[in-house]
Amino acid sequence: MSHLLWFHAPAADWFEALPLGNGHLGAKVYGGVADERIALNLDDVWSGDGPRSLEVADGPAVLADVRRLLLEDRDQLAATERTRALQGPLVESYQPLADLVIRSGGTATDYRRTLDLSTGVVGVDYTVDGTRFRRETFVSAPDQVLTWTITADRDGAVDLDLALESRHPVSVKVADGTYGVVGRAPSDLTIEYRESPDPIRYEDGRGIGFGVALRAFADGGSVTTSDAGVTVRGASRVTVVLAAASTFAGWRVPPGRDPLVALNTAFSVLDSVAVDKLRERHIEDHAALYDRASLELGPVVDAPTGERVRAVGAGGNDPDLVALAFNLGRYLLIASSRPGTQAANLQGIWNQDRRPMWASDWTNNINTQMNYWLADLTGLSECFDPLTDLLEGLAASGAETARILYDAPGWVSHHNADIWRATWPVGDGGDDPVWSMCATCGVWLTAHLMEHYRFTLDVGFLRERAYPVIAGPAEFVLAMLVDDGEQLQFIPSTAPEHHFVLPSGEKASVDLTSTYDIWLIRELFANLVEAEGVLGLSSDLARRATIARGRLPRIGTTADGRLLEWPTDWEPSEPQHRHQSHLYGLYPGAEIDPLRTPEWAAAARASLERRTEGAVNGGWTAAWLVALWARLFEPSRAVAVIQDYLGRLVSDNLMHRDGDIFQIDANFGLTGCIPELLLQSHTDVIRVLPALPAEWPDGSFRGLRARGGLTFDVTWRDGQLTEAVVHASHAGTHQIALATNTPITLTLAAGERRDLTIGAG
Repeated sequence: MSHLLWFHAPAADWFEALPLGNGHLGAKVYGGVADERIALNLDDVWSGDGPRSLEVADGPAVLADVRRLLLEDRDQLAATERTRALQGPLVESYQPLADLVIRSGGTATDYRRTLDLSTGVVGVDYTVDGTRFRRETFVSAPDQVLTWTITADRDGAVDLDLALESRHPVSVKVADGTYGVVGRAPSDLTIEYRESPDPIRYEDGRGIGFGVALRAFADGGSVTTSDAGVTVRGASRVTVVLAAASTFAGWRVPPGRDPLVALNTAFSVLDSVAVDKLRERHIEDHAALYDRASLELGPVVDAPTGERVRAVGAGGNDPDLVALAFNLGRYLLIASSRPGTQAANLQGIWNQDRRPMWASDWTNNINTQMNYWLADLTGLSECFDPLTDLLEGLAASGAETARILYDAPGWVSHHNADIWRATWPVGDGGDDPVWSMCATCGVWLTAHLMEHYRFTLDVGFLRERAYPVIAGPAEFVLAMLVDDGEQLQFIPSTAPEHHFVLPSGEKASVDLTSTYDIWLIRELFANLVEAEGVLGLSSDLARRATIARGRLPRIGTTADGRLLEWPTDWEPSEPQHRHQSHLYGLYPGAEIDPLRTPEWAAAARASLERRTEGAVNGGWTAAWLVALWARLFEPSRAVAVIQDYLGRLVSDNLMHRDGDIFQIDANFGLTGCIPELLLQSHTDVIRVLPALPAEWPDGSFRGLRARGGLTFDVTWRDGQLTEAVVHASHAGTHQIALATNTPITLTLAAGERRDLTIGAG
């Protein structure tokens, strides 16, 4: 089974360190012997001192100006610049917490470092002076602690010095054999892409406080705790248990002012654990999620993971490495998104910088969404919960933003969000509207709620949590639509992060309704109507949405057959731009399908060929391309993207790396997009192996989900389907096509299991 990453040396840097987490507490384990460092994060330790206010006094007047400039003056450049007046403060930044530093002596030989995805345990095995040592690290969700153990095969061989260090100012507290530190995150911080003479600022009594505490338990020898740390001498086995807490009290209020409260919380967590049960409880909890799905492609390759990455980079084909990368994405979501935690951000929960790239925030014009493409599809519905929590917060915050900026009902969320639930266009007038002015990010996010229902068929979730959040953007969009005399326009509109070039040669980004926004609004209105149908509702809101949907601009094509990106066939500023937003209707949307809408599919294919010709992909862009090619039934092109990604855009530990940039959406996105080659359920026909790559002649998957409450276990050999078993969580009738065969109609009872290959020709 493709569940093990392993190496012959410690991590060279933070990027190569191995990730652990329980959604709240994250760790990166370097695996050093004489000098080990475990970098820690806590999901609710961010910069800032509570929610900020949006101080835009004349939002509706600015909106009227933008509309006039576009509808009457046809001046896209002036309209783009005018939207700067709608910008509010920049977002705050996710923070590192502290490092657990463990020092011991000796030079190691016969070294092996591992991450077992199936157990969530990092192992380090080595020999020093003839003594064999075994170290294990894991982060437990049931007990909310990090546990580090070391065992020697010779009595009395373990000598250690342990301490906590932080990039934030901290002070040491020692009590009853427990060592800890308390500190604060910055109360004020300038985002990494802005210049400032004093970018990181701490102020007593402001900012999120935190406490980190640890205890060491030794078999034999002695344990001494002091302000310098914890000293262990002459032990045979040592277990270190670490807990952390913050003073974050919710996004609506300032954080607690006394970081000692957080430290006392950490102490209480340590008091509550049964040390001898920690490992068993952790593995049982982890396996309950991880074991729900898996992918195998060809024989398992037993070689150091970094060597395999370099071999693929040199042109080798390693399908098992693809399977390992798929399984890693599921592991990372389990580790960074659990019920009750913050949603996985741009870096999941792992960050080493006080001024991380793009604030390590939630970037909502694709990146946050991509983090969760895999959740329901690969059996991790519980891991979706934090995204629902995030959306409910954005809905509450975004109602105020909609009122202030647009005098509109409902709620709105723009490009960036942080722990304080910022929903406005960010930048204080200094950010480019090409990314800041994106008023349909909340619309896209709500599509996930409807998809979550389609996979789970949880009517209670749809009624109580999803529908109210979906209805809000529908109200907002309906209020924002402008009748231009022929059709309804959503203004201002952009194609995320992509400028167009005006005949004057100048670049602009704000226009009448972009193709991206048309897809999103069409989908939103259809989702609203579908949800009401399930819930037995018939609101005036849905009636108005249905009428408005029919009056939205048509999706146009260019003279050479591509989908338009803007309402005018402007020259793109970047023909190979990283965002494929105008292809939303192909993926993650479901309106473009080669078998149902061949004209749109042909236009999407032409667009994709133009966009990718000679392009050098980034990490998350590669993931998106995999799904787009899969939806067009182009497996060879999808595999070429995967090969390039695995050979060029990952660290030795398979986590995304592009120079000194790490974004976890690439890992999540790849895991969410690979299944599109193997199982598609976005239309009224569920397709098993719809786009199986020739490069993967043998393989199997277990536990992939289809919409409608179905789970599939499938095996193929020599490119031919040999087994397909479906399990139904709910009663229903489905159209299912095996490979390229004609669909069959199948009625299943709740709990029924059916082998689809029995009697199949």
